[in-house]
Amino acid sequence: MELKPLSSHLKYAYLDKEQQLPEQEDKLLEVLRQHKRAIGWKLSDLPGINPSIYMHKILMEEEIKPIRQQQRRLNPTLLDVVKKEVTKLLAAGIIYPISDSQWVSPVQVVPKKSGMTIMKNQQDELVPTRIQNSWQ
Repeated sequence: MELKPLSSHLKYAYLDKEQQLPEQEDKLLEVLRQHKRAIGWKLSDLPGINPSIYMHKILMEEEIKPIRQQQRRLNPTLLDVVKKEVTKLLAAGIIYPISDSQWVSPVQVVPKKSGMTIMKNQQDELVPTRIQNSWQ
C-alpha cells in the first residue's frame, strides 16, 4: 500500500494491534476497530445513492440545438491524473458512460484550495508542486 504524504500537523495511525500508541489514540482506534465495517476503505466501498434522489430532467424548448464542446487542453501530467480519476470513478460505478448523448461538456480541472499538487519528478519521488495558471 502506498501512503500519501501528509501535512506536518497530521500523522498516520494504524488499526493493527502491533502499533504502540498513546492512551487517547488507543481508545479512539479501539472504537474504530469495533466499527470497521462502517468505514469505506476504498472508493468502491462507498454505498450508492438511490437514483430517484439525484436524477432530474432539464426541460428545454424545442428549437434549442444541442452543443458539443471540445475538451480543453491539459498538460500531460494533469491529463494523466484526469484519466486515472475517471477510470477510478467508472470502476466504482459512481459515473457511467453515455455514448448517445448529444450534449457534452468538457472536464474542468480545479486546483486544490492550497494550490499544491503532489507530482512525481524524474527520479519517481513525490514532490509538492504549485501549478501556475494565468489567474494565480
